[in-house]
Amino acid sequence: MKSVSVLCGAIAVMVALGCGAPVAAQGAKESAPLDMARQALALKPGEYVWAPEISPSGPVTVVVDLSTQRATIYRNGVRIGVSTISTGKRGYETPTGVFSILLKDAKHRSTKYNNAPMPFTQKLTQDGVALHAGGLPGYPESHGCVHLPYTLAQKLFTTTSFSTTVVISGRTGAQAKDVFGGVLAPIATNGQPALHVPLAPSDSYRWTPALSPRGPVTLILSGSDKRLVVLRNGIEIGRAKVTIDGEPLGTHLLTLTAQPDGTQQWLLVGVAGHTEEANLPVEGDVLQRLTMPAAFRQSIAPLVVPGTTVLVTMAPINKKTTGSEMTVLAAAK
Repeated sequence: MKSVSVLCGAIAVMVALGCGAPVAAQGAKESAPLDMARQALALKPGEYVWAPEISPSGPVTVVVDLSTQRATIYRNGVRIGVSTISTGKRGYETPTGVFSILLKDAKHRSTKYNNAPMPFTQKLTQDGVALHAGGLPGYPESHGCVHLPYTLAQKLFTTTSFSTTVVISGRTGAQAKDVFGGVLAPIATNGQPALHVPLAPSDSYRWTPALSPRGPVTLILSGSDKRLVVLRNGIEIGRAKVTIDGEPLGTHLLTLTAQPDGTQQWLLVGVAGHTEEANLPVEGDVLQRLTMPAAFRQSIAPLVVPGTTVLVTMAPINKKTTGSEMTVLAAAK
């Protein structure tokens, strides 16, 4: 039970003001990049947000929305990036469906269009539709491929694998809707809708570890929804109602590390907007500030091992839930 006590204490340090824990620098509640990322649809052509530290391991899923001309990247079921894109123009419409990456070639050139460079190509279809760096005028202008900002295309190229699922949906020219409200992936790694079922009013928690017996674990604490969600290998295996004493202090990320002396230590991860927090230790057991069902706490105890990450955010868990709009991403260009 020690690991869960440490976990609850670590989370509580992040969600409570003036708790006396030795975390000297909390950082700004919101940085300029966070403000820009809050409304993903407001990103200008060529801009993107990228924070892979939020979920450092696990399966990757890319969701391309033709209506919004945005691509959203999830790892271990958690959103780590959103990018502006440019898809197929009229007569060359990008196909919709569920795809796997068939080929990766960082220096690929087109065999159809005058040997045109297609940096960081990730091929999705046999006839050449791919994710790659390309022009981003703010509207569909490709010959069917999904154009990405050059730097993001490079980052994504090193993040994906041949098992990565890419889902393309929507319709070019359709009314754009904001689909970036929630932090969890709406699509599972098999391309089907993810199973994120809200708790019934009479239920305090749900625990279904058989849905994903093994893999990396990520925990998400939503201050707006008062929920703690457990993901394993990109699949939700647990959810509980929590009571928080005090309001969450922005977005923070913690990771459990093994120390040379054999002890375990929670450290803050310095994501953009909170870089001054990098590697600051989180100490103290202030369990009274975070209350959850005892049975749920006992269930997650064996999963809290070195490498486990905890995301504390005011963002809602799902786009259909209510709560304060706050990004879990940091911006780069």
